[in-house]
Amino acid sequence: MKALTYQGAKDVRVEKVPDPILEANDDIVLRVTATAICGSDLHIYRGKIPAMKDGDILGHEFMGVVEEVGSGVTDLRPGDRVVVPFVIACGSCFYCDKTLFAACENTNTGRGAIINKKSATPGAGLFGYSHLYGGYAGGQAEYVRVPKANVGPLKIPQSGLADEQVLFLSDILPTGYQAAVNGGVGPGSSVAIFGAGPVGLMSALCARFLGAEKIFMIDDNDYRLQFAQQTYGVIPINFEREDDPAEIILQATYGHGVDASIEAVGFEAKGSALETAMTAVKLEGSSGKALRQCIAATRRGGTVSVPGVYAGFIHGFLFGDAFDKGLTFKMGQTHAQQFMPQLLEHIANGLMKPEVIISHRMKLEDAVKGYELFNNQEDNCRKVVLTP
Repeated sequence: MKALTYQGAKDVRVEKVPDPILEANDDIVLRVTATAICGSDLHIYRGKIPAMKDGDILGHEFMGVVEEVGSGVTDLRPGDRVVVPFVIACGSCFYCDKTLFAACENTNTGRGAIINKKSATPGAGLFGYSHLYGGYAGGQAEYVRVPKANVGPLKIPQSGLADEQVLFLSDILPTGYQAAVNGGVGPGSSVAIFGAGPVGLMSALCARFLGAEKIFMIDDNDYRLQFAQQTYGVIPINFEREDDPAEIILQATYGHGVDASIEAVGFEAKGSALETAMTAVKLEGSSGKALRQCIAATRRGGTVSVPGVYAGFIHGFLFGDAFDKGLTFKMGQTHAQQFMPQLLEHIANGLMKPEVIISHRMKLEDAVKGYELFNNQEDNCRKVVLTP
């Protein structure tokens, strides 16, 4: 089959690789009908994620049609159309029993990304996301093996929904929803969303769906901010032109700040020259600038929700400011399985239209170009969907 493989920083290639096979009795083999490039994939593309090996198949947002099922698969049959969550969960461990699927302790043979790990179990395995998370082959391919198929794949009913309408149930829609829920967003809420990439846009969709009254969005990309303003009614702030977005937000909220800030950028957030230098020599894992802005922009007693991926040290965290303001922090990988069924209902009822963010539709064979466009923010690229 054809698949997109990692060969090093900014070197991905569509290659012929062996077809996947069933390896456990609760596996399925899926024929991929749609897959997408995620902002998290760009961390890999830029060579920022350790424990990647040459030839690893990328991609964790995908859906398709079931081709084969293992003997232990109970609810799926060949021909079923499903969306697969990016998190691989067993469904029955200590954490899965609490519906904390991203913390599953039975699906990751890697160590995870915790530095001070000690004897803690790693988080769940992830599709196409390095050997820190199990080394599972991803779905930017013609076929993919899906383990733990009794827990993850969500069957799409015969309701006329197109792939593009439901594809983002695999990651960015539940990620944006969890971010908004973690922020306590509800009717009348004020929210600041840092980052206008796909997760930031889905956070805006979900915040508006949950009743947010005022949404600020901060980014340095005008075309994405303009899209978010037109589509979700956000108040755009370009941090390349405004040195201190948090101060603008404070002035617009009578000095209080917003009820919740959502940090949808992650560890590659643009920081100071010093932070950039420290990150380059690995004295710091991430820039703390976006988090500092979140702390400053959030009202006392408010919440900072972090769906953006972080790892390692952050020296400029300003924990004392967070303490003084009595902030709550909620963060982590998305427990996608927890939210997918209800979000599917909202899509089917026409209450959510995540597909509107798609800007580029390409064949799998053109995936290299898709990564280049997305990484370089060319041709007004917001989201790339690939079809094998």
